[in-house]
Amino acid sequence: MRAAAERVGATQFETLTAAALAEFAAADVDVAVVEAGLGGRLDATNVLAARVVALTNVSLDHVDVLGATREAIAREKLAVVSPGAAVVLGEHEWEGLAREHDPARIVAAEDVARAAAEAFLGRALAGEVDARLPGRFDLIGYDVYAGAHNAAGAEWLVQRLPRREYVVCAAILADKDVSAMLATLRRAGSRFVATQTETQRSLDAEELAKRAREFFAAVESVADATDAVARARELAGPDGAVLVTGSLYLLRDLAAGVETVR
Repeated sequence: MRAAAERVGATQFETLTAAALAEFAAADVDVAVVEAGLGGRLDATNVLAARVVALTNVSLDHVDVLGATREAIAREKLAVVSPGAAVVLGEHEWEGLAREHDPARIVAAEDVARAAAEAFLGRALAGEVDARLPGRFDLIGYDVYAGAHNAAGAEWLVQRLPRREYVVCAAILADKDVSAMLATLRRAGSRFVATQTETQRSLDAEELAKRAREFFAAVESVADATDAVARARELAGPDGAVLVTGSLYLLRDLAAGVETVR
């Protein structure tokens, strides 16, 4: 798909975004929740004049494109706000930047998803509302599948793990802060199985294993993701648990297997 997209002067992500939006229109979708791919101002999704813009949190990632500070990154993300839109913030500190775009109102809330839905509907939601994103925190038996793909995501994940000891099976993209992610993931367990994903951005499994040895007592390298998870499961044993993480691409590659286990 990448080659076909480039032939018409588009990126793969731009082509996928256009195809998704066309499908939404053809299906007469009432409401679509669209996540920006990278930032906002220059992202393919900025063609949408969204009635509600939600910014969950801001951490340092893609600094070569978005800027080296959280404020610079927040500015890039909030550039998609159209005058008259509602803005929902998971962090209060960005209210000043949001006001620069003349929004109709700004809501700061811990539960960003619920607040965004209420802003869209113009009323409070009644009762409990459950919203889940596949691959963000899936519990399968004792095992956890979570696509925490940067240092902030890894920190969020480790704080919420239900057990103290996992065999960590991970793939990490080469452009991430690999050392920071590994330093955080070692709090989840002392054994690590390095693997890689089916994308050119993925760090080679052997290189990831080499870097992981600074943080983990026992490290193995298994290039094939499915085999890597199987090896981690073998190391964990019947009463142990595996944490599969580090990249949403990894969960994509494992998706068929995950659905089978479920």
